[in-house]
Amino acid sequence: MNFKRITVLLLTITFIFTSCSSDDDANIPVPKGDYENGILISHEGNFGQGNASVSFVSYDLDTVENNLFNTINGSLLGDTAQSVAFYNDLAYIVLNVSNTIEIVNRYTFESVATINSGLSNPRYIAFSNEKGYVTNWGDGGNAADDYVAIINLSTNTLEANSISVVEGPEEIIATGNTIYVAQQGGFSQNDKVSVIDTTTDTVTATITVGDVPNSLQFDTSGNLWVLCGGKPSWTGSETAGKLFKINTANNDTTSIDFATTEHPNFLSVENDNIYYLLGGAVYKMAASSTVLPNASEITGLNLYNMNVNNGILYGVDAGDFTSNGTVTSYDLSTNTLINTATVNIIPGGIYFN
Repeated sequence: MNFKRITVLLLTITFIFTSCSSDDDANIPVPKGDYENGILISHEGNFGQGNASVSFVSYDLDTVENNLFNTINGSLLGDTAQSVAFYNDLAYIVLNVSNTIEIVNRYTFESVATINSGLSNPRYIAFSNEKGYVTNWGDGGNAADDYVAIINLSTNTLEANSISVVEGPEEIIATGNTIYVAQQGGFSQNDKVSVIDTTTDTVTATITVGDVPNSLQFDTSGNLWVLCGGKPSWTGSETAGKLFKINTANNDTTSIDFATTEHPNFLSVENDNIYYLLGGAVYKMAASSTVLPNASEITGLNLYNMNVNNGILYGVDAGDFTSNGTVTSYDLSTNTLINTATVNIIPGGIYFN
């Protein structure tokens, strides 16, 4: 028997298995944190009570962990969590009444930085050209003091300059070196979308859309969709909702009108299907369509916000606005209920982590 040959063979097999094991270990992704795979839900909390919060919910809604910021960092988040946005591994939580932005690691929720000066009624944030852009209403009774604040993302501090815009800057969305700001009107009503070049931080165009533009989304062709709720009846000059499509190459617009008494909200776009809420029902429309759908997909809803991800609609219900709200999921292939979970007070934003 050739023992030398057998020894070499055994050593070779051992090396191969060891190498394969090492390669397999190297290919296993390292978890970024406990909250890497799931949904973050922002909660406004009760106005003036400083009990805003963020919850983590698994995609199947079976796991809920409330008060992430408080639990991880040992301090209260602040007053009225208006919105959340992601930039790389960070989550920026905009606190409207506190005039603060809390910045945390989006996967561990450990605090990274706080911006608590230079903001006035902050609402939403988007990122472009290595900067953050935050919409600010200023004094709701002053139509001339609205602006977009600029964050230096390398230091997470506000830059000295800001960008003046028309009244009521609300939702904001970015593509390349351009951001679009929906001018909803603050405590009144407006009908504009501002276009800002982030290489110069100047407003390059102001596009007139329908009254009260409440949500912005891009489709896969790069068109910007703007859902406008229209003026409500209590204003004494009720106007119809409108759905605008903006060609971002030249800012040309086309639109579809709702009925005068119809006021849609909560635009979401996935796979070039457009979803919105109207009269307690969810409607679906192809981005290529030029007419609104006649029939709804899901009815009997009381939603404070909604968002679509991987063919599932997630909606939050604030209930009586003083006690805990809920989050509910629906399968959009069958339009059937999947699950419901209880979360914190006044859930308002749904973000897929």
